Amino acid sequence: MKIADLYCRVSSDEQAKGYSLRSQEELLLKYCEINKIEIRKVMFEDHSAKSFVRPQWRDYLSELKKSKGKADLVLFLKWDRFSRNAGDAYQMINTLRKLGVEPQAIEQPLDLSVPENKMMLAFYLAAPEVENDRRALNVIHGMRRARKEGRYMGLAPVGYVNKMDADGKKYIAPSEPQAGIIRWSFEEIAKGVYNTEQVYKQARKKGFAKTRSLFWFAVRNPVYCGKIFIPKYKDDESRFVKAQHEPLVTEELYYQVQEILDGRKRQPYRLKVASNALLPLRGFLTCPTCGKLLTGSTSKGHTKYYSYYHCFDGCNFRFRADDANGQLLMELRRYIPRPELADVYKITLEQAWHSQTGHLQEDRKQLLKEIKVLEDKLAYIRELLTSRQIEPEDFREMKSDYSEKLERLEAKLGGMNESKTDIRALLQQGIDNLMKLDCVYEAAETELKRSIISSMFPEKMRFENNSLRTGRVNEAVKYIYMINSNLGGNKKGQNGNKTILSSKVGMAGFEPTTSCSQSRRDTGLRYIPNLVSSFLFPFSEGIAKKRF
Repeated sequence: MKIADLYCRVSSDEQAKGYSLRSQEELLLKYCEINKIEIRKVMFEDHSAKSFVRPQWRDYLSELKKSKGKADLVLFLKWDRFSRNAGDAYQMINTLRKLGVEPQAIEQPLDLSVPENKMMLAFYLAAPEVENDRRALNVIHGMRRARKEGRYMGLAPVGYVNKMDADGKKYIAPSEPQAGIIRWSFEEIAKGVYNTEQVYKQARKKGFAKTRSLFWFAVRNPVYCGKIFIPKYKDDESRFVKAQHEPLVTEELYYQVQEILDGRKRQPYRLKVASNALLPLRGFLTCPTCGKLLTGSTSKGHTKYYSYYHCFDGCNFRFRADDANGQLLMELRRYIPRPELADVYKITLEQAWHSQTGHLQEDRKQLLKEIKVLEDKLAYIRELLTSRQIEPEDFREMKSDYSEKLERLEAKLGGMNESKTDIRALLQQGIDNLMKLDCVYEAAETELKRSIISSMFPEKMRFENNSLRTGRVNEAVKYIYMINSNLGGNKKGQNGNKTILSSKVGMAGFEPTTSCSQSRRDTGLRYIPNLVSSFLFPFSEGIAKKRF
């Protein structure tokens, strides 16, 4: 009586179609019962037949090599259960024969000792391989067709979720909060305040639960700006197409981030000192004893926690954080502008805005000129290809280079056309915040508090003898304080409504004053526009620094 091993194999997609392992086992057991074949073992495999790198089959071969002669046959339902690769199948048949085992398909039986049956074996082995290749080709063509239509294929990237419409078509849609975190990450990288690693760590705190490598892939992925990449395939060149899904960022912002990541627009990053809400001055204070930068910490008392700024490495200087924080708040109140000057600041800053952004129209003309040059180059190389003056490979290389530059310029131009800033509304918001500087500071998060401190006091401060001593003050802040002091310093008997501004200043606008002007000596208004505009940024979030 012959001894046989039974091999049942199914892949995941076949299992879903009902081609189950148990049905194969049932047919093989019935075959062995009818033909009086003794069964030694039954093997179940859930793996693709494109190769013989399968866990169960690998173990089976190892067992045969150790216990040669214990089985005469290895039976399976059809030859496609054995293999879907003709070349690998022939090699495995020879290996099994050397081990004394004859492979056989019960529904496609072949006597391989008859030479003519090898032709049928070639057909049985080639048919599933051809089926696999055709299926793979259909998948490739179908995916390329879907991508050309602007549809994203596969598992949705982070920030999106896979959905299906009423017609059964699959698409991706933004998914909060991850979509908001991705959008915030692009904006932070573009600002240049933090490097990408720092932005990733902050994104983790906001809820980004993916790995560092996936974060880097995300900020490089054009899907987020509404573009689908179609890779090169045979004579079809690679290119980008407009996607159907909703983008998370603009093309201008995406390419701005790519330039920063590529090093073409890298900015020097400002070092940040980690601080909690109770220690906003950490990193801004120096020790009056040894001159080192003070750190901060919180300790637990009997009933609550207490925060301290203190020195280290043997220096015992320390003081309560509440004392320094309170004195800083009082210091800020000294620099709140008087309400009667709000309109002066708004008019002056608006004039500064228009004078310093007048080049944008020229920039737009320059972009249009560069775009026209690239379009002419593309048309020229097409003519060269048509007249066979350049090789197709050279044409594809040049076209890819020109197309990439053209896309970046068009994205920049599109962003320039869309960015219409309402400067008056932004200035109103900035001035309103400046008029209540102490309230804005108290209600702000730690990072904004530190931004306010660094913009007002560019040099380190000291706290000694229960008094906060500030160093050099921002020039704009100094002028605001000087104006406040002059307006409030009327002598006895003088009219309190008397203005300190020169009568030479007209109502239509503020012209530059002469060197002997009383208003310049008393107020310094000639210097205020640029300085105050930079000073307002920490308080008005809608204004981008590059605008000034």
